[in-house]
Amino acid sequence: MDAVTFDGHGDTEVIGYGEVPDPEVGRDEVLVDVKAGALNHLDVWTRRGMPGLDLEMPHVPGSDGAGVVAEVGEDVRRFSDGDRVALSAGVSCGSCEFCRNGEYPLCASFHVIGEHVPGVHSEYAAVPADNLVPVPDHVDWETAAAAPLVFQTAWRMLNTRADVSPGESVLVLGASGGVGHAAVQIADHAGAEVFATASTEQKLQYAEELGADHVVNYEETDFADEIRAETGKRGVDVVVDHVGEATWDDSLRSLAKGGRLVTCGATTGGRPETHVQRVFWNQLSILGSTMATPGEADAALEHVWDGTFDVRVRDVLPMSETARAHELLENREGFGKVVVRPDSEYN
Repeated sequence: MDAVTFDGHGDTEVIGYGEVPDPEVGRDEVLVDVKAGALNHLDVWTRRGMPGLDLEMPHVPGSDGAGVVAEVGEDVRRFSDGDRVALSAGVSCGSCEFCRNGEYPLCASFHVIGEHVPGVHSEYAAVPADNLVPVPDHVDWETAAAAPLVFQTAWRMLNTRADVSPGESVLVLGASGGVGHAAVQIADHAGAEVFATASTEQKLQYAEELGADHVVNYEETDFADEIRAETGKRGVDVVVDHVGEATWDDSLRSLAKGGRLVTCGATTGGRPETHVQRVFWNQLSILGSTMATPGEADAALEHVWDGTFDVRVRDVLPMSETARAHELLENREGFGKVVVRPDSEYN
C-alpha cells in the first residue's frame, strides 16, 4: 500500500509518499480502508521531533482519519466489515489506577496513534478496535476525519477541566485552528460569552459565524489589553491557550480574579515565564488537558454528527502533497482543518 512517511526528523522535505508493507491485523484490531485523514499541529511537532520521542523509522504519521472496515481481528465484536469508522487516537492500558477510575488520558502508559506509534495517513491502517468510533452514513469523509482529535480535546478542556458554566466568559486563542474553532463552538454551546482571537479579518468573521461574541485581531492590538477594556478591567473567567510561550503572559493578564487557564498545547514553545505573584494574588488556576475519555469523545462527536458543531476544512489535498499540508499549518494559512486523502481516493 501507499502511505505518508518520514525517515528522520526535520523540515517538510523529509515527508514522502510511497509504498510500504501492508499492515498486519492483530486479534483486537480492525483493518481500516482509509478514505480521508486530517492534520493537527501534533503532526508538525512529531515530524520536527520532540524530546523523549523515539520513533521507529520510517514513521507513518496521522492521528486523525476515517474509513471503512475491511477486516476485523478474531477478538473484535464491536465492528464488522463495511462499517464506517473514525479514529480516536488516545491509547490507554485500561488497568492502571487512572484507567480504573475512568481517567484514561491520565493513564501511566498513555500514548497517541500517529505520534508515538504508526498513524493512519495511509491507504490502510490496522487500529485497535477500542480506538474507533462509528460514523453515521450521512457524515462525509472529510468531516469524519477532521473532527475527532480537536473536538474531543476542546470538549474535555472546557466541559471537564475548566467546567464552564452558562453566563461565564471564555477567551479562545487561535480561533482559526483546529482546537480553536472547536473550542469557540463548544464554549458557545455551554452558554458562555465567547471572545476569540485570530490574525485576519476573514478569520475573525469565521469565528463570529461559529459563535464568537467578540473578536480581537492579535496582529493589530494586544489582546490582553483589549480583553480588559471589553470587560471593564474585569477579565474573563476562562482562557483556552494552546499557543504557549508567545501568549502565556497575556493569557494570565486576561483572566479575572479566580479565573482558569486551560491548555492542551504549546505551538510557540513550552517554557514561558510566569509571573507567580499574579497567579497567587488573583487566585488563578492553571489546568492541563490532553485528549479525552471515550465518553467525552462520544459526547463531542455526537454534536458533530448531528450538525450542532461545524467542522471547517481549509483545504483537501492528496496524501502525496502532505508536505504542503504541513506548510498550511505552519504558516497559519486559512481557517479550520487540513484534510489529506490517499491519492487513490482523491478526485
